Amino acid sequence: MRFEEFTTRFVQQTGKKEGPISPVMINSASFGYGNSETGEGIFDGSIKKPLYARVGNPTSGQLEQILASMDGGIGAVAASSGMGATAMATLSLLRAGDEIISIGGLFGGTYSYFSETLTRFGITTRFFDVDEFTAVEEAVNTATKIIFLESVGNPNMRLPDIARIAEIANRYGVALVVDNTITPLSIAPLSLGADMVVYSTTKIITGNASALGGAVVFRPIRDGEDKFKGDRYRDVHPFIQKMGSMALIANAKKRALRDFGMSANGFGSYLTMLGLETLPLRMDRIVSSVETVAKALYAKRLAVNHPSLPHHPHHNRYRDQFANGCGTLLTLDLGSKEAAFEFLNRSKLITITANIGDSRTLGLHMASTIYRDFDEPTREFLGITPGLVRISIGLENAEEIVADFLHAANI
Repeated sequence: MRFEEFTTRFVQQTGKKEGPISPVMINSASFGYGNSETGEGIFDGSIKKPLYARVGNPTSGQLEQILASMDGGIGAVAASSGMGATAMATLSLLRAGDEIISIGGLFGGTYSYFSETLTRFGITTRFFDVDEFTAVEEAVNTATKIIFLESVGNPNMRLPDIARIAEIANRYGVALVVDNTITPLSIAPLSLGADMVVYSTTKIITGNASALGGAVVFRPIRDGEDKFKGDRYRDVHPFIQKMGSMALIANAKKRALRDFGMSANGFGSYLTMLGLETLPLRMDRIVSSVETVAKALYAKRLAVNHPSLPHHPHHNRYRDQFANGCGTLLTLDLGSKEAAFEFLNRSKLITITANIGDSRTLGLHMASTIYRDFDEPTREFLGITPGLVRISIGLENAEEIVADFLHAANI
């Protein structure tokens, strides 16, 4: 098993040996301090007790510890959704006049956030393909605060060379944020040079569509030289002076979570931890099934897009850098909206929904849903063709998925 190291860790971290075995769910919005002195200590950070649920919940705190351990981070902050996590990671560092470099394919919500919402607040984003390394390097300037990428392009299925991009980011002293939603356990962005890792825990981490959630995992501020000690990140310096290695967490909580309120709730975090217990088992089965399904459909001459296939432009990168797979996704190009609709409607296994990473196999026509309001040049850049269907493979038997898809495609 590719994910064996996590099977013991996750169940031991979520369960307890005494008292309630299942994680304790705390849904209180506020917490009593007992006395004024304790209240003062909680607010100045010298006493580690709950302050107010908008800036932290004990159940979410347990989830944060597990996620930080999973990625080798110093800590994590849970959020209300994946977009909440992306907003937390970025807004905690940005101010008007700053720039983002976004690399590769992007989930439609993230692209809209960068290209529309942040633009209204004077923040510019430049978009590049995953292999435009020279152009990315030339785009870095004094206003650049963040390089952002997805571990796997959703839905264009292009794979970034994360370590090479991290080298550029670190050489120029720019923060690298990696959305690792599709590849938890498969890819460890912090070990490749990233500074923050973003998750929509709604997806494969929870795995059963029961809980909306997100999280950001942070690396520590290092002793000696560190990019965040430079003038580019002067807004973070007060947190470094007070919190040291934990500064990025404190910065995110005070500059984003406290003020924008993208806070996780205790019940959602509880459900997410239940999903985490089986994540290694589910990931191992699903990444194997994805390859099986992709190869079988390709053999039947369907226009399937997945890096495990030899014709994919990043097939060698997949073999060299994605030995643990690249998540649950593949895409099919049926040629037209009408053919895509027919395929989805004929399938007996596909659940038609905008979610991914579920225990069930999911599918969605991209152009008529998530990307319906995007202009044609943007769709072309993001790989959205008229007949594109995004598929998220679930836990069903792989051969049954293949048979169902061939039936749905009239083959």
